[in-house]
Amino acid sequence: MELPKNPGLTEAPMYPAVATVERTVVETAAADLKSFYLKLENGRWDYLPGQFAELSIYGEGEAPIGIASSPTEGDLLMFTVFETGRVSRALHRTSPGEVIGIRGPLGNAWPLDGLKGKNVVVIGGGFAFTTQRSLVRYILDNRGDYEDLVVVYGARSPGGLLYKPELEEWKKSDAMTLYLTVDAAGDEPWDGREGFVPTVVGEEKPSSDNAVALVCGPPIMIKFTLPVLDELGFKPEQVYTSLEMRMKCGVGMCGRCNIGPKYVCVDGPVFSFAGLAELPAEY
Repeated sequence: MELPKNPGLTEAPMYPAVATVERTVVETAAADLKSFYLKLENGRWDYLPGQFAELSIYGEGEAPIGIASSPTEGDLLMFTVFETGRVSRALHRTSPGEVIGIRGPLGNAWPLDGLKGKNVVVIGGGFAFTTQRSLVRYILDNRGDYEDLVVVYGARSPGGLLYKPELEEWKKSDAMTLYLTVDAAGDEPWDGREGFVPTVVGEEKPSSDNAVALVCGPPIMIKFTLPVLDELGFKPEQVYTSLEMRMKCGVGMCGRCNIGPKYVCVDGPVFSFAGLAELPAEY
């Protein structure tokens, strides 16, 4: 299955465009993940689910962040940012009306054309669910192009689940099947499932027949999910992931994201596991 090339990289990919913060939403109980809705100063981007952008705060630097919105949702770009370093801390301090820099869209995308007419299994964990949220939203807005949609999504605790109002809508939707889980609820209120994502995948047994699985999450989650998918009959060419943690400059100039002959920010970040099997085990 051929992965889509970058459909919308600007002619000056190292020059940030200007974007205004329209609104922000705190996503987690710890307030360490926040979604930013950005309006570009000059028009809108032509992008696809799975792509990234470099967000920058003047005087602080830039960081690669996955696009969490779908191009079917309108002109605003949505990014969900984990507060973990200098740039992300600066982003978390911004308020509506402030201006930031943005470069992109960068990288390739989830294999949307290759998914048409197939059953789609989305498996996500933690805050890596952001670009998968874009994918699910895109499929729901183009529902007639795809067969069954199954989503397995988990977090360490209930307070760590992203997009909670939307998850409630998805649970009630006839257009998809959603399995939510948390590693452990602890003292938090939770009447849902407890268990690790790979365990839930093994218990629910999504069919590999005419199906593609798209996996994104912490490395340990992916490590234990792959054998489960193998037992269910998914071949390496039926399983895709995003090496989003390897993104650096976004255009292959710094050379810090290479895996053998491939540059993650140019040739990825989305790869099939059949493709990854041909590369050195550096990811």
